[in-house]
Amino acid sequence: MKKIISVIFLLFIINIQVEAQSKGFGLGIIVGEPTGLSGKMWTGSTNAFDFAAAWSFKGPGAMLAQADYVWHSFDLIPVTVGKLPLYYGIGGRVIFYDDDMALGVRIPVGLNYIFASAPIDIFLEVVPVMNLVPSTDFDVNGGLGIRFFFN
Repeated sequence: MKKIISVIFLLFIINIQVEAQSKGFGLGIIVGEPTGLSGKMWTGSTNAFDFAAAWSFKGPGAMLAQADYVWHSFDLIPVTVGKLPLYYGIGGRVIFYDDDMALGVRIPVGLNYIFASAPIDIFLEVVPVMNLVPSTDFDVNGGLGIRFFFN
């Protein structure tokens, strides 16, 4: 079952990356929970898919895959150079650890600084998570990251 979910998730991510090249695709790192690779694909002027493939602190060797759909509010925090939108969204995550799997729903909220003169963004996010499998409980994730955009 884990392998099937992993393959479906990876096919979803690969499909997103192929279409993202013409819309603005960024790849970088995130540090926190989780820590690993971070990607973002803009689908419009205020919406994007945000995803990560990373390590988790759930246990030794725990690996995480997550994907969110996020909306950006550019008007809340005015800056003189670049852009600083607040973003929020909904998504999911799966963590593989100790021959087990955890599945949860994510609700990311963060700030994303978009540089005016470089294809780079920096982000900080806090993410309440409702775990559904193997048991129902709540968790909070968070991270700081940077991505380079290929346009």
